[in-house]
Amino acid sequence: MRDPGTLRLFKRGPSIEVRLVLLLAICLGLIVSDAHWPVLGPVRQAISVAIYPFQRLVMAPREAIDYVDSWSHAATLAREEQDALRRQQIEMAQLVTHSAQLTTENEQLRRLLGVSESISQKSVAVEVFYEPPNAFSHRLVFNKGSNAGIAPGMPVIDEGGVVGQIVRVTPFTSEAALLIDDQVSIPVQVLRNGLRLIAFGSDEIGKLEVRYLTANVDVQMGDTLVTSGIGGLFPAGLSVGRVVKVDRDPGTGFSMAVAEPLSHPERYRHFLVLKVDVSGIPQPQEFENAAGSH
Repeated sequence: MRDPGTLRLFKRGPSIEVRLVLLLAICLGLIVSDAHWPVLGPVRQAISVAIYPFQRLVMAPREAIDYVDSWSHAATLAREEQDALRRQQIEMAQLVTHSAQLTTENEQLRRLLGVSESISQKSVAVEVFYEPPNAFSHRLVFNKGSNAGIAPGMPVIDEGGVVGQIVRVTPFTSEAALLIDDQVSIPVQVLRNGLRLIAFGSDEIGKLEVRYLTANVDVQMGDTLVTSGIGGLFPAGLSVGRVVKVDRDPGTGFSMAVAEPLSHPERYRHFLVLKVDVSGIPQPQEFENAAGSH
């Protein structure tokens, strides 16, 4: 129901075109006035302050997503950097270890070169290929064989002395029995008095035995055993071991000396094989077969 107190002069308001033109004129006027006079600055600031909470509210989801994304990216980047540092640390440790190993091997090779120059016997430098996993024998397999002139029966030495003896050869590898192997025997003599003996591999780990001695034999703790040269396989004067114990049994009238090898095959990878003449000399395998037949 129309209010009787209100008098309408026009049935319709201005057209939409007129409104558009009017608004454009107002906008242009505001633009011109804002460009020349700072009268709208306070109004703009008031409007900016009024709508700021709404802006923050609208931008909050995007900021939350950006924060979570940046946090996860930072965590991933931190883990990658940590893994990279760990790999670098491991690589540096390996480089240090490898450098120390090369230094040690270089020093040992120089000592072996000095040993090779000090003896007149021709030799072949060999490197440990692998160590057979056998608890009942003490063997080493080298990376050179018959193609390098190595034959069964040839002695193996390092800078400390005799290491063992070649017992098996293939064209590309050779197997040596160590001094402490129970299949090896070596003619020795006491350096102090020249007493000639035979040393065998011992049942005691890492030791040699000099068996079948008389009770009054002149062997003492600390005596150095060297090769006697008897038999033709081992050149005379090579260090073998040092006596650490002498067991004398008055009841049987026999004694036994226990010696510790002066070589260290468990420490090094490079050794010398002395190219002695083994033609016509029984080979270690032949000794084993002969022992087995009896």
